[in-house]
Amino acid sequence: MSSLTTNKASTPATEAAAPVDPPSRSSSDAARRRSIQGRSGFWFVLPFAAAFSLFLIWPILSGLWMSFTNQSLTGSGSGFAGLANYTEAVGDAALWQALGNTVVFTLLTVVPLVVLSFALAYLVYIGLPGQWLWRLSFFAPYLLPVSVTVALWQWMFQPDFGLLNGLLQRAGLTQLGFISEEGLAMFSVALVTVWWTIGFNFLLYPSALNNIPDHLYEAASIDGAGPWRRLASITIPMISRTTVMIVMLQILASLKVFEQIFLLTNGGPNGSTRSVLEYIYDVGFSGYRLGYASAISYLFFALIVVISIVQLRVMNRKSA
Repeated sequence: MSSLTTNKASTPATEAAAPVDPPSRSSSDAARRRSIQGRSGFWFVLPFAAAFSLFLIWPILSGLWMSFTNQSLTGSGSGFAGLANYTEAVGDAALWQALGNTVVFTLLTVVPLVVLSFALAYLVYIGLPGQWLWRLSFFAPYLLPVSVTVALWQWMFQPDFGLLNGLLQRAGLTQLGFISEEGLAMFSVALVTVWWTIGFNFLLYPSALNNIPDHLYEAASIDGAGPWRRLASITIPMISRTTVMIVMLQILASLKVFEQIFLLTNGGPNGSTRSVLEYIYDVGFSGYRLGYASAISYLFFALIVVISIVQLRVMNRKSA
C-alpha cells in the first residue's frame, strides 16, 4: 500500500517537472518566423528594386558599355572601339572649351547665389516689414519653369525693344547685345540663373538663422557689440555648416547647367556659352555619335564625383 501511494503521489510532480517544449523546437520556430518575415519583406522591396534596376542600373551599365563602342544614332558602326573615345575626348579642343565655359559659369553664379540668398534671408530674419511679400517675391521666380524664365529674359535682352536696352537708351548709353556678344552672353546667362534659382538657397537660410540662440546676441549687446560685429562674430560662424552645404549644392548644380543656356543662347555666340552637357547633347544628337557622347559623359561624371568627395572632406573637416 505504501509503495502504491508513493508512486501515485510522485506521478504529478514528475509530470509537472517535464518541459513542455524542447529548446530545439522553439529555436526552429523562431527561425521559421524570420524566414517568413524575410520573404514578406522581399515582395515589398521587389517593385522598387525592379524599377531601380530598370531605370538606373541598366542605363548606367548600358551607357558605360556604349562608351567603349562606335555606336551611332543612325544604327551604323556599333563595333567595339576600346579606349579610342576616351583618348579622343582628352585631346578634344571643343570639349575643353565647353569645360572652361562651365567653370566660368560656376564662378559667376555660385558666389552671388550664396551671398545674395544670405542677404535676403537676413533681411527677413531681422524683421523687415511686410515679410510675407518679401518671402513671396524672393521665392516666386524659382517656381517658374525654365522655358517661361528664358522667354521673359529674352524679351528684356532684345536689342531694339527690350527693357534693358530701352533703359540704356534713355540714359544716353549705347545699346548692348546681351546674348549676341561673346563678352556679355555668359554674364547674361549667369544673371538669368541667379534671378531664377536664388529662391531655393533663400529657403535654406531662415531655418539656420532661427536656430541661433538668442542669448548669444544678448551677451554680445551687453558687451557693446554693434550690428555688424554681431553679424560677423555670431551669425556668419553659426550658419557656416548651412553655407558649406549650399556651396556644395550650388557648385554641383552649376556644373550640370544645360536648360537655360540651351534655350537662351544655344551655346552661342561662337560656342562662348556652350557647357559640357550641351556639348554632349550636340555630339550625341546632332553629330549622331552616341559612343563618343557616352565617353564624355562618364569622364564628366568622374570629375563631378571627385569634386563631391573633396567638398565632403572639406565639410567634415570644418565640422570636426
